[in-house]
Amino acid sequence: MSNNPVALPAPRIRALGDAAASVVFGATIAPDVHARARAFCAALAAARIEGVEEWAPAFASATVWYDPDTILFAELAERLAALARAPASAAPAGALFEIPFCAEGDFAPDLEEIARLKGLTAQGWLDAFGGLALEVYMLGFQPGFAYLGVLPEQLSAPRLQTPRPKVPAGALAIADSMCAAYPFASPGGWRLIGRTPALLFDVSNAARPALLAPGDRVRWRAVSRAEFDALDSRWRAENLRADELRAAP
Repeated sequence: MSNNPVALPAPRIRALGDAAASVVFGATIAPDVHARARAFCAALAAARIEGVEEWAPAFASATVWYDPDTILFAELAERLAALARAPASAAPAGALFEIPFCAEGDFAPDLEEIARLKGLTAQGWLDAFGGLALEVYMLGFQPGFAYLGVLPEQLSAPRLQTPRPKVPAGALAIADSMCAAYPFASPGGWRLIGRTPALLFDVSNAARPALLAPGDRVRWRAVSRAEFDALDSRWRAENLRADELRAAP
């Protein structure tokens, strides 16, 4: 057995306009590829490169924003390439959240059809869904909108052919192998399977306005409509603390 480390594909560094760079680790949505992107971001944070202003991981890449008057792209690209060799095992561990949601009545207008497409009952689909710990791959679309995955084929379903003009805040939805909850009301083409009372984005929390961050994991816990209403009333009155949703690993 060889003691040599497994050679990783070389990341690609690309310019994004004149003040950002993209570090690309692959072209697939996979835990090991995403772990490399998060490990790179951790290494970048520790490196404190002068001129680098902000960064964010995505499914298989990371974007770095910088000041071109402070550091030239060629120098930045060289330093990013060195940091991008951080092993995936260096990715920081995220938190595990257990977030309640209700799948009753008009909260889950697409659940029956999704289950039928997979040859399941609605309760069977929910039971399988509740047994997953889904990873947050990235934030996007809306502030605090977390893309979670990956759903097994048995639970996945394509986007709606015609998006809804308005999806309510808190709606829990799936599209293909991804899952997400809408922090704010908006148009949307994902299939709705429930609603959560959790506050997914809180602008008054300057330290962490988004409840979830890349690398976190979420277990969705089905609750009754009565429990949903009770939690919704209490959390809005008491300004829900994120710690209340953290679960033991």
